[in-house]
Amino acid sequence: MKILLSNDDGIDSEGIRILKTVVQQYHPDAEIWIVAPDGERSGMSHSITLRDSIRARKIAEHEYQTSGSPADCVMTAVMGIMDSRPDVIISGINRGPNLGTDITYSGTAAAARQGAYMNIPSIAVSLNGFHPPLHYAPLAETVAKNLEAFIRLWDEHHFININGPNIPGGGKDVRITYPGRRLYKDVLEWFDAPSGDRYWFLAGEPVDNSDEPGSDWEAVSQNLVSISPVHLHPLNNEIDSEYEQTDFVI
Repeated sequence: MKILLSNDDGIDSEGIRILKTVVQQYHPDAEIWIVAPDGERSGMSHSITLRDSIRARKIAEHEYQTSGSPADCVMTAVMGIMDSRPDVIISGINRGPNLGTDITYSGTAAAARQGAYMNIPSIAVSLNGFHPPLHYAPLAETVAKNLEAFIRLWDEHHFININGPNIPGGGKDVRITYPGRRLYKDVLEWFDAPSGDRYWFLAGEPVDNSDEPGSDWEAVSQNLVSISPVHLHPLNNEIDSEYEQTDFVI
């Protein structure tokens, strides 16, 4: 089996290094490649590089860092860097959750989405924690133990989004969920530089949506590992009829 790892935290992040080690332990015959950004790319969503070059640098056998986005990394890996297509792509393990509508902004999710667009089974993996100690290994084990099942269940219409609690020993069980609605109390902070320029920083805290039944956020808040199949294409089935019944003018 050939496995591609990527992320949005950067090639030197602890999450991707632990993921590689654990997956290799459970799949000793697998050929594992890493193609990941050369630095932090969190919040880049599914951006791709169109009007500039992407630099790729080999740092070890089957390991490359690139100047591009997470989606760029997957495309350059599959179409240029690797000697053949991977059997599966795993993006992560991300430092911090990608729950619900976080997926819209997430570079971690975008790397998995891009892999699925390219007809490759793809998984995004995130840990619900930002500050040490960060317990990546139990979540990596869950992914590694179930990798064949994820590949078997995958189809070209979705990618798999996994979130795990940041606790010793990992989640107490697995739950199949849907991506809930993730809300934030957004704050825009700024300061004025001596040059007269104004600099802005987006900050804020998430709102607790853990009471949304069946959601990924509910599962993780209960110390469960959340597995969410995520559609690749935007769906609007529930609102089509309202639009069809409206008389628009030209």
